[in-house]
Amino acid sequence: MDAVPYLLAFGLYVLCSLFLLLYPQILHKKKQLAFQCRHISHRGGAGEKIENTIEAFTHAVETGTEMLELDCHLTQDGCVVVSHDKNLGRQTGYNIDISSLKLQELPPYKEKLEVTFYVGHYSTGQDRKFAPLEDVFMKFPQMPINIEVKENNDTLIEKVSSLVKKHNRESITVWATEDSDIMRKCRKQCPAMPYSFTMRRGLLLLVLFYTGLLPFVPLGESLLQFYLPSIINRTYIPEETLLKKRFVVFLMEKLTMRKSLFNHLVKRGMQVQLFVCNEEKDMEAAFSVGATGVMSDYPIVLSDYLRKHPIPPTK
Repeated sequence: MDAVPYLLAFGLYVLCSLFLLLYPQILHKKKQLAFQCRHISHRGGAGEKIENTIEAFTHAVETGTEMLELDCHLTQDGCVVVSHDKNLGRQTGYNIDISSLKLQELPPYKEKLEVTFYVGHYSTGQDRKFAPLEDVFMKFPQMPINIEVKENNDTLIEKVSSLVKKHNRESITVWATEDSDIMRKCRKQCPAMPYSFTMRRGLLLLVLFYTGLLPFVPLGESLLQFYLPSIINRTYIPEETLLKKRFVVFLMEKLTMRKSLFNHLVKRGMQVQLFVCNEEKDMEAAFSVGATGVMSDYPIVLSDYLRKHPIPPTK
């Protein structure tokens, strides 16, 4: 008999959690972002033009992208340039860090560059120059841009923040990083910018979801960005040994690709973006599980897919 009150309390908790999972607006004010993106061009569309170049970004925008995704690093003379890698080996063939060279000393990209998330496929283009971040901002003043900061570099973070503020684009520029310490510094520099979940916060999100606590907890993030697990070891070959194991990828997919979780976040005004989807079947899988947007290296392919699968009219 002593267990009855505890069972009743637990039952009430479960019912409340399930109810609020479906109707989170009862406790949480819905976030209002300045953009809604189904089409995100990963590295500017690295499969159709040389990644992260002005030519790639221009091509993606002309194709119909709704967001550009990019990474930044700092040159020796203090210029914020768009580049995925810190070291130039993969992109140019020169084994040297960007931080060791001045902007004008940066070598050009290779004539052909393998697409990281589409093994065996290559891109090319006329533009092989590294682009300063400010040039991207000036060229595309109204385009939402997702900036991933990979280095825990105070000067880099400060300069990115200053450029965002200078061009009055706080509401359409997203902070992204896997590292929670870096994110803390980014948010301190420019708290007005929306930001995505870090790895640590993403793990906490899953814990909250599976314990039923998520509906009760406020979340500051505005975007969840994550791998579509089914691309791993197929179109994308990871460097991490752990991700080469089938069981690990299987477990990742079962734990993370939860439509009820994604729907809950969307009802709270967040956007769920899955990457990197370079084939139509992967785009279909991402949207089917509840993603609001897809990152792709192939903006033309994604645009064609979205034309064939428009958003159904709201009732």
